[in-house]
Amino acid sequence: MLTGFGITAVAVAPLAPDAAALPKRMVSEILVPEGMDAQLLALAAQELSLTRSDITRGTDTSESLFSRLGISDATAASHIRSDATARLLLTGRGGKMVRAQTDGYGNLQQLVARFPADRAELAPTHFTRLTMERIDGRWLSRLETAAFTTRSRLASGSIRTSLFAATDESGVADAVAVQLADIFATDIDFHRELRKGDTFSVVYESLLADGEPVAWNEGAGRVLAAEFVNGGRAYHAVWFTPPDGRGAYYDIDGSSKRRAFLASPLEFSRVTSGFAMRMHPILQTLRAHKGVDYGAPTGTPVRAVGDGTVEFAGRQNGYGNVVEIRHANSRNTLYAHLSRIDVRKGQRIEQGQRLGAVGATGWATGPHLHFEFRVAGQHQDPLRVAKASEATRLDAVSRVRFTETVAAVRVKLDVAETLVGSRSTIE
Repeated sequence: MLTGFGITAVAVAPLAPDAAALPKRMVSEILVPEGMDAQLLALAAQELSLTRSDITRGTDTSESLFSRLGISDATAASHIRSDATARLLLTGRGGKMVRAQTDGYGNLQQLVARFPADRAELAPTHFTRLTMERIDGRWLSRLETAAFTTRSRLASGSIRTSLFAATDESGVADAVAVQLADIFATDIDFHRELRKGDTFSVVYESLLADGEPVAWNEGAGRVLAAEFVNGGRAYHAVWFTPPDGRGAYYDIDGSSKRRAFLASPLEFSRVTSGFAMRMHPILQTLRAHKGVDYGAPTGTPVRAVGDGTVEFAGRQNGYGNVVEIRHANSRNTLYAHLSRIDVRKGQRIEQGQRLGAVGATGWATGPHLHFEFRVAGQHQDPLRVAKASEATRLDAVSRVRFTETVAAVRVKLDVAETLVGSRSTIE
């Protein structure tokens, strides 16, 4: 066989042409450049188009924004002031992504702004696009809603002091840290059980609006998969949408991370007083604290920890503004000291739905949420109830697809573990 291969090599090699033996031909041509005047005229005939980008500020006027974009166009500025659609460019919060196209003289040709969708249900997956352009000598503006495109990003980190410090060190957006705390809330008490040396690995979406990284919310979308090692024990979460259900997080064994009750009525906050004996801050007497207090700024959204019906929504003595929800199996939750109430008595409410905002109404020394959980009229520790509450499991049909999803994300999580303190992007 070796002899045969040798013969083949000898036979094929001569078929390749020898570069040294190829014929050569010299071509000479005199090039006479056009005169300078002709070249300048040709250059002047070219239409120059410049593109610049910036982020709007809350104090912007059309003139200040145009100044940063290098635009000198009074008619365009006037259109922004007079047209209701175009005015949206400068109303509300700053942070809108703006891209402007001008000619060589600074006259605006087209302006496109991208910012969060107005409708709350669309905001996680869509953005608003405002386009302003000159058509037949007139400025016209239009609004559209468009879907984000996404890229997967990988990151990992190690806890030294807090979850947010670790994610900051890894360059991970706070929005991702909040999701991690929420996803693993029934596994880990991030206020009391987080330890130095705990680690996390995460795969999450990076949002793109028309191919550009999103400026608001640090461009972070949904967490797709995560692993959190707490005290030597590993916890996992994978986002999965069953064929006949809604998307949710599942452990790698197929059990849902979604329990009947969330561990906290706030996305992530500081527990200022737990379910235990304490010195009452106003009465200055030692009393059993039959709830949990969460310190948070006034206006922080408060969410229902489980599905149920609003039993009470109004003012209640020292509790100030209160919402009480009746859940299945003789379970009730109470949310007190609210600055506002967004639900009404008798209303059906779903887990995670906003019911009000943190405040300091009633007997409160500062803005916080007082939260109670009662089972058959008896006060219970909300975190213990959440951890013990029932969880669903995937059916046999869904498990096949779920197993494929887990296999794919485990590869990404393994890669993420090697990126301690840094991030990587996967298309």
